[in-house]
Amino acid sequence: MPTALSRFRICDFTGQLAGAGGTKWLSAFGADVIRIEDPVRQGTWDILRSMPPFVDERRGVDFGGGFNNHNTDKRGITLNLRTERGKELLTQLIEKSDAVTENFAYGVLEKWGFGYERLKEIKPDIIYVSNCGFGHTGPYKEYKTWGPIVQAMCGLTFSSGLPDKEPAGWGYSYMDHTGGYYMAMAILLALIHREKTGEGQWVDMACTEAGASLNGPHLLDFTVNGQPLRRDASPNSNRSENPLMAPHGIFACAGDDEWVGLACRGDDDWRALAGVIGGGLESNTDYSTTAGRVASQDALEAAIMSWTSTRNKFDVQRTLIAAGVPAAAVQKPQERVDQDPDTQGLWPTIKHAKMGDVRVDGLGVTLSETPWKMSRGGPVLGEYNDEVFTEVLGLSAAQVDELREGGVI
Repeated sequence: MPTALSRFRICDFTGQLAGAGGTKWLSAFGADVIRIEDPVRQGTWDILRSMPPFVDERRGVDFGGGFNNHNTDKRGITLNLRTERGKELLTQLIEKSDAVTENFAYGVLEKWGFGYERLKEIKPDIIYVSNCGFGHTGPYKEYKTWGPIVQAMCGLTFSSGLPDKEPAGWGYSYMDHTGGYYMAMAILLALIHREKTGEGQWVDMACTEAGASLNGPHLLDFTVNGQPLRRDASPNSNRSENPLMAPHGIFACAGDDEWVGLACRGDDDWRALAGVIGGGLESNTDYSTTAGRVASQDALEAAIMSWTSTRNKFDVQRTLIAAGVPAAAVQKPQERVDQDPDTQGLWPTIKHAKMGDVRVDGLGVTLSETPWKMSRGGPVLGEYNDEVFTEVLGLSAAQVDELREGGVI
């Protein structure tokens, strides 16, 4: 099968998920993504190299499950940029690349002598994509961030939770995932621009700005209506105000920690739901309009919960969908990954050099002519040194051995 991005090579310094998750999209569609890592620090810029989950009792920089998941089908090399020879080799690799990507803190690549002005000297049409918490401009540019810091600063955390409770967050780095998606889009847009004009550019991405853009309805409500997000009965992350819906949320089902989500888009959905549940709900005029249901949401949700709580969540899902009501069982990981027939193939099995066969996250898109593909695991430290330095940079095997002996790789 053809690949969409096979003509592009990425010189990649990304780590964790906010960066590595972005270039994973490119490698899945065929780009040659070459990860640069430090042989002295044993790749520890990306702490996920040594972090769980693990497939077995083995530990170390080549066994981190998250690292493997975010770096499928990339080639990895080591390069000691403290040495002049290491800098020379990086220069040669940049000359043969279409983009340089990183998600270091502010100014790291500049300190190494490879800021954007230097990159342009090496290759005038190079695309440089940096991705850090606050970008490279503004008063906060030197602040260091991780996903939870970005989420708090951009306001997303403030919007998540229940009335009269502290902001809830998500329990994981939401903006690492979303930051990676934004980074992938940024790289692709810059490549499209270069395809049309021949111009490279610096894409200076700030995760906090990406996160702030996700607050649209709340920001609009405040700037136009003067209505703060945290007020009596708000926010309630289960309920929908924009657009106004009721009922809208998750409801307990039979069993331990079993739930179902449902949403009534309007009065037709409500009549269908009430007809299924019965118990007088269908004849209760207080609930006949959206406004009436919103005014009585606590009582309404209690009535629905009394019905769902005695039923299997998948039975509720099937019954409501058959009646035309949007509904879905809240699936646990095993149910979603192994038992849902609709997602088979979304978690492909790849071959890792040390871990063997491992399942990883696929991509939730389907392209009929140029599908994504994952077959190789994330690179073990320096796994592709010989291949990249000989095939891409034209060195001999003996020269690569000299680099290794001299501590350059």
